[in-house]
Amino acid sequence: MHRTATGTRRALSSLVRGGGVVTTPHGTASPVHKSYLALRPASSSSVDESHLSGTAAPYIEEMYESWTVDPKSVHASWDAYFRGSHYTPPPNLANTKANEIPLSALAGAFSGVEMGSSAKPSSKVIDAHLAVQATIRSYQVRGHLAAQTDPLNLNNMNRDDAQKLIIRSVTVQEADMDSVFQLPSTTWIGGKEKALPLREIITRLENVYCGSIGVEFMHIHDLDQVNWIRERMETPGSLKLSNDQKRLLLARISRSAGFENFLAKKWSSEKRFGLEGVEMLIPCMKQIVDKSTDFGVESVVMGMPHRGRLNVLANVCRKPLEQIFTQFAGLEAADEGSGDVKYHLGTYIERLNRATNKNIRLAVVANPSHLEAVNPIVEGKVKAEQFYRGDTEGKKVMSMLLHGDAAFAGQGVVYETFHMSELPEYTTQGTIHIVANNQIGFTTDPRFSRSSPYCTDVARVVNAPIFHVNADDPEAVMHVSNIAAEYRSTFHKDVVVDLIGYRKFGHNEIDEPMFTQPIMYQIIKKHKNVLDIYSKKLIDEGVVTKDEVDAVIDKYDKICEEAYKKAGEEKQTYHKHWLDSPWSGFFEGKDPMKGSPTGVHEETLTHIGKRFSSGPPNAGDFKIHRGLERILKSRMEMVENRQIDWALSEALAFGSLMKEGIHVRLSGQDVERGTFSHRHHVLHHQTKDMSTYNALANLYPDQAPYSVCNSSLSEYGVVGFELGYSMTNPNALVLWEAQFGDFSNTAQCIIDQFISSGQAKWVRQSGMVMLLPHGMEGMGPEHSSARPERFLQLSADDPEYFPPIEDEFEIKQLSHINMIVANCSTPANYFHILRRQIALPFRKPLIVMTPKSLLRHPECRSSFDEMLPNTNFRRAIPDEGPASENSEGVKKLIFCTGKVYYDLIKARRDQGLDDKIAISRIEQISPFPFDLVKMDLDKYSNAEVVFAQEEHKNQGAWTYCQPRFQTAMGGYDRRINYVGREVAPSPATGSKAQHNKEFKAMISDAMNVS
Repeated sequence: MHRTATGTRRALSSLVRGGGVVTTPHGTASPVHKSYLALRPASSSSVDESHLSGTAAPYIEEMYESWTVDPKSVHASWDAYFRGSHYTPPPNLANTKANEIPLSALAGAFSGVEMGSSAKPSSKVIDAHLAVQATIRSYQVRGHLAAQTDPLNLNNMNRDDAQKLIIRSVTVQEADMDSVFQLPSTTWIGGKEKALPLREIITRLENVYCGSIGVEFMHIHDLDQVNWIRERMETPGSLKLSNDQKRLLLARISRSAGFENFLAKKWSSEKRFGLEGVEMLIPCMKQIVDKSTDFGVESVVMGMPHRGRLNVLANVCRKPLEQIFTQFAGLEAADEGSGDVKYHLGTYIERLNRATNKNIRLAVVANPSHLEAVNPIVEGKVKAEQFYRGDTEGKKVMSMLLHGDAAFAGQGVVYETFHMSELPEYTTQGTIHIVANNQIGFTTDPRFSRSSPYCTDVARVVNAPIFHVNADDPEAVMHVSNIAAEYRSTFHKDVVVDLIGYRKFGHNEIDEPMFTQPIMYQIIKKHKNVLDIYSKKLIDEGVVTKDEVDAVIDKYDKICEEAYKKAGEEKQTYHKHWLDSPWSGFFEGKDPMKGSPTGVHEETLTHIGKRFSSGPPNAGDFKIHRGLERILKSRMEMVENRQIDWALSEALAFGSLMKEGIHVRLSGQDVERGTFSHRHHVLHHQTKDMSTYNALANLYPDQAPYSVCNSSLSEYGVVGFELGYSMTNPNALVLWEAQFGDFSNTAQCIIDQFISSGQAKWVRQSGMVMLLPHGMEGMGPEHSSARPERFLQLSADDPEYFPPIEDEFEIKQLSHINMIVANCSTPANYFHILRRQIALPFRKPLIVMTPKSLLRHPECRSSFDEMLPNTNFRRAIPDEGPASENSEGVKKLIFCTGKVYYDLIKARRDQGLDDKIAISRIEQISPFPFDLVKMDLDKYSNAEVVFAQEEHKNQGAWTYCQPRFQTAMGGYDRRINYVGREVAPSPATGSKAQHNKEFKAMISDAMNVS
């Protein structure tokens, strides 16, 4: 809605935050220096400066700084002021009441001051011009508060109240409105005109900042970005579209609305989470894609919630309509996967962009109903695609995230994702965020769902510009879309478009919204949709005729009818059509039941080990911490002795994979050093900041890249990011390590919704590795358990089904499981399981319970012999001591997993029970090694069988393993008993004494041989 200057006659602020340039009616504008750090002369001033506002002072200081460089850079009146007063900072006016200065006879205010004159200007002249500059800035800062962005007019602020927030403190007479003022260089409202009457200045500001667009950008710290946005918002005529552009826009609106109307007609009782009320989302997205393609973008990865997804797939991605319509038919799947509801599915399309005649790749990432969970996954996918393309500036690959208003304000992962946007190892060089704002949550009014004025306020933390726009003004939406695309292309930073509309129906199409929002929905029932509004506007302008409008609508309806007919001929649905991350060529030409070897030649192990145990080649110029010198020396001794510890095994796995051309990326909190100071992949120069050395990145001249990067203190966001990264290229080892395994619980949403179930729901594989430090070591409840029971509960293998023992037993199990859960007890096994992630002919997520105290345990060592060719990962390790040589005499067979093995063998040795107790380790807990467990059970057929764990009985691996042991035993004639801590609600005690007491009881019980 355009505004006039009428309401401003009561209020024009001379002292509101801002101003940019102070001018005179007869002079030129005084430029503002870019720096806000003004130079203040030390000498005192004899001039009374009490009339100057403290809020105006920064701009006077800027002018003073410019004046000291070039006196001609400011107007003659300011030149005279500075020359005559020996300017000093204004006095503190904290307790002084703001002036109310009448601006009468402004046109002649400078009549007595000639250009170049040294006469002192009057205080009224200075204040009058400060008032105009400050008023312009006030519109720029707070104009969005008065903008008419709500199509329902429920939340548009009262005009007078809004203007009081924008301009205040000064009485303006009617005669003042025609006074002419020079425009400052911080505004473009004049176009080619350098001066305008006050009436016209205010009218233009109202039209720019208080119409259908409300823009928040003055919080941005970078002045170049602020001026860039000012220019594009304020330049006269920037909002105008050509008639051809208007007709194209009408066609896109008709497709967006037509798709929803067609679904409503054919499937009136189906949930589809349509876009009615925010149909402009489709033209908005298409315009951003078109504009970004013009700027060189070749691939756009999109993430969005359920509302409007089917319309986006149809009209933005141009997914064949018949494939979408088959999802309503309830057909059985013709390929693998349990599938998901239609409004959670994704897609991947490569096509010609008809608007730009350039090829474009569009991907919509599959996403569950958990609102914003997809955000970091999209960013990770984009980062990976940029990495593999060498697109370091983000010019070719771009992310676009769509949000609901309630979720954008309420979901913490939104902040976590924003927070990564400018971190070097996580930035995607700018994301375009679009909020499909229907001004309501499920049934919750915004007044009760957020504390901030806008749902988008979280974006201000990264200085992102935010464009609020009325979704019933299509041309304003196009203007904002163009600015957003250009801003991202120019500055490579995030930008937000808040598309404010409404929700025509309830949360879904069969929901009744009048229960909770009666007033809003009374208005909505009478409100015309955007297609009717815009088509009438174009008909009134003579751009189109009514017949042409009807023809456009009918054309798309016929397209939908033809697709509907084709969909009806389908007998099955194919999930492959909905893949959002196709891996071209990865599965072709491979034996699906044959993996590559994981052993490595000794020369390779020795070379990597020695390089990893050395400082940089120019070690004399690189000062290493003395403690690290000892660590490197110790590593070198291990390599020379053909032995490895945990850190060395990991380095050998990474290095050998990179030698084979596999990119390795390790991410997480403090992973460069390692939380437990064991890894030290990045060495820091002790006297030079930002001078580092990464040995694993410098092993071979032609190796694949190694990325090791400390993340922000986030789990939800970063785990999602790394999952997205892993989905882009199967020939990469992508790992995330928790600071402590316990902390992975804040990423539980990503684990539940994507990692454990992604392949079943969306046929989407990932080989991502989660490294979770785990061990009950008396460190309290938050630094003990990585909660293996949670991952095991999510593992999809039947505890009562014993798979047939045949060739390829191991790989068949892995191909059928949804994810792998392991708790390795030897460095060699850790080495092999990491390499196996790449050796497999498919990809499965891997969850590894990694050690803490075992990182330096003298017995937790492996020999090179365990990693050479013809060696591999051992899913279970049987007892290899005296007990194994006399199985008939063994009284007790203990199964365990992970660190507790070393506690058990120490106790067995101390008590002289080496030939009475056999201890077998389960290294890969899921999928369960039925075949190897049965071999041990058969071997020690006379022994009592127990499962010993350090975790509490209702936690750890026990509840998962117990029924599987019973299945391996062939029933309940022989039972497996539990040894360990009793049940508890907390993972561990906070008392060291209690911890030791529990530990001793567990060991005593385990060693009890009747």
